[in-house]
Amino acid sequence: MNQIAGTIGRWQGAGLMATTLLGTGVFILPQMTIAVADSGALLAWLILTLAIIPVALVFGLLASRFPHAAGPAYFVEKAFGRTAGRTIGLIFLLVIPIGAPAAILMTFQFMNALIPLYGGWQLVAELIVVLILLGLNIRGIQVSAKLQFALTLAIVTVVALLFGASGLNSEQLESFNQASHPQVSTVMVAMGIGFWSFLGIEAMTHLASDFRRPDKDMLPAILMGTVLVGVIYLACTFLLLMVPTDKAGVAMISAFDYLFSDSFLQGYGAQVIGILGIASGLATVNVYAASAARLLWSFSNEGILPKYFVKLNRHGVPFRALFGILGSMALVIVLTFYSGQDLEKLIAWSNGVFVVIYLLAMLSAAKLLSKRYLPLVAAGCVFCIGLGIALADNMIYVLILIIVIAPFLWWQKNHLQRKRLQPHKQPSNS
Repeated sequence: MNQIAGTIGRWQGAGLMATTLLGTGVFILPQMTIAVADSGALLAWLILTLAIIPVALVFGLLASRFPHAAGPAYFVEKAFGRTAGRTIGLIFLLVIPIGAPAAILMTFQFMNALIPLYGGWQLVAELIVVLILLGLNIRGIQVSAKLQFALTLAIVTVVALLFGASGLNSEQLESFNQASHPQVSTVMVAMGIGFWSFLGIEAMTHLASDFRRPDKDMLPAILMGTVLVGVIYLACTFLLLMVPTDKAGVAMISAFDYLFSDSFLQGYGAQVIGILGIASGLATVNVYAASAARLLWSFSNEGILPKYFVKLNRHGVPFRALFGILGSMALVIVLTFYSGQDLEKLIAWSNGVFVVIYLLAMLSAAKLLSKRYLPLVAAGCVFCIGLGIALADNMIYVLILIIVIAPFLWWQKNHLQRKRLQPHKQPSNS
């Protein structure tokens, strides 16, 4: 077997999209943005949600017209050549060691709300998470798709119940409006943090070949998931601004306990929010593991990386590539545990890599798609450039990756071309 078979449909794809974006941040990122921008966090999420829609549409259009396991790397290669495309692909693979520990660290904030883990026990639990991801992926992404669709419905239900229980009235809204004086600088910082929530759109494009009908289902799946996630983040941020919360712990847990203090759900915030937070965190890392494995398989298939990773199992899963990705994640989790990296810094570095990937994908769309989509492409480019400015010196990590990787890939391409052009030596008759 050397082809990945399509097994998932539109609604399963929308569930994958939503839980990937909700992921580790759904009950954490609103709190982090409020910490830096106060009421300006709401404006930051609104701008992010509106600005990400053109980006999501462009990614959906590209994936539906050019389904390929390499995702953005394939789009960039078709538009700008091999070196550019392969550079984008490799920096995506190299961001997994930064993004995965950040995602798992955020997930374990919920775990600690349920079962406090310290020292080596937390490390053991994080490595068990990697084994769970292996079990979820070894039989194909359709297993995860069904579970993550159900998880999306559960998260939406809980957020809707919280919003309904808040009983917000006109007096509260008026006092909120009077207290709101957002500053441009803090709103920009909050947007830089919040962008983490929309990482996953590009990961879905790696899974285009896993859709039964990518030409019909990729675009609606990506768009539905993106819009739903933006609404949920806005709702969670609004709730945390209006309801008394514990700033020291997970604010959504204390908001849950406050809003349901007079019901049978009183005191179950840690259990409900904790379980959903852990599950959605696993969902995000799961999709990234699956998409990175497919990119590694694709590069192996094309001879960019060793042929060892090209083999598929009987479920059509690139299992050697999957082992490689999960193994590197496990190694980095161990290194991160002992080095004590700062969570916000890991998020910002990861965001910088994805800003470049998104921008190059938008520029590729300008060449690959019909000219009638240029307004969408232009809006996506403006969004990416603005976000890069907001991230400021956190863009240094991705610039270093590009400076190291691009010249090497350019040399590799020229070296292989020279080898092919060299005439074969004739055997001597002497």
